[in-house]
Amino acid sequence: MPVIETRSLTKVYRRFVKKPGLKNSVISLFHREFVHKEAVSRFDFTVEDGEFVGLIGENGAGKTTLIKMLTGIIPPSSGEVSVLGFYPNKLENDFKRQYAVVMGQKSQLLMELTAADTLLLFKEMYGIPDAAYRRSVEYFVDLFDVSALLDVQVRTLSLGERMKMELIVALLHGPRVLFLDEPTIGLDAVAQRQMREFLRLVNRDRGTTILLTSHYMEDIKSLCPRCAVISHGHKLYDGPLDTLLARYQQKKRVSVRYIGSHAPELPGCAEVTWQDPFRVDLLVPRDEVQPLLAELIRQGDISDISIEEEDIGIVVERIYAAGEVGP
Repeated sequence: MPVIETRSLTKVYRRFVKKPGLKNSVISLFHREFVHKEAVSRFDFTVEDGEFVGLIGENGAGKTTLIKMLTGIIPPSSGEVSVLGFYPNKLENDFKRQYAVVMGQKSQLLMELTAADTLLLFKEMYGIPDAAYRRSVEYFVDLFDVSALLDVQVRTLSLGERMKMELIVALLHGPRVLFLDEPTIGLDAVAQRQMREFLRLVNRDRGTTILLTSHYMEDIKSLCPRCAVISHGHKLYDGPLDTLLARYQQKKRVSVRYIGSHAPELPGCAEVTWQDPFRVDLLVPRDEVQPLLAELIRQGDISDISIEEEDIGIVVERIYAAGEVGP
């Protein structure tokens, strides 16, 4: 049985709308107008045990709504959903003991407690045996290198330190499934990289199934072999990330530095993004990179060449614009 399975899962929100002005405020007391917003529409989705899956989507695409339905925070309007064999919105204790959720913009920590007291509180909440608790704390404290933070009040921790503690609290009871909604939001580049490495180890070493939403596409690219693209509540794509990028990552970034001043003759396929007498940066179609480099080398003395994939954020914009990706 899949760990997560949905069939035609749909969530519709009913929103109150009112025109501006005092007159319309009075009218709305007696006659209310509503609009219906379909946040998630007929969503079919399956996640197997041990997978690390990324959800990609613009703001308002329905990612967080999907996470909330999978964790039982909100009920679906229609369709079927099963997580670990449970219907999430029943919020059965046996279900809640087997999953964890971390939302980058909402904290589950108690700010006035120390980190160690917070861990003890969650130990009692989940009924974790003493021996299992000690093993988990030792493992995660070593993994996250936070032994010096255990006796510090949570409210005095930096954002990066607090997110480490959020993950430890979420993983303390050994959940089979971890839901992550923007876990690296607001973190600096070093903290983001550390967070990715921690999540990779948790997935690999403990076999935790992880569902990740993030606007930082480097999170998805470095962690998730599989991804699902959501737009306006509809699933546009569900499959290998490499396949998606191969289809939509149409260009490469090429930077060429010359030993002396040089103005190369560039073919029409190359788009110049920066140029000075000693350097030229280009966007080049993937199949044109090799002949372009051969021509540039023929034209002048080159000191350095770098070739990078097109920025993944641009690729995602291209996916949204296409509107239909296919399986």
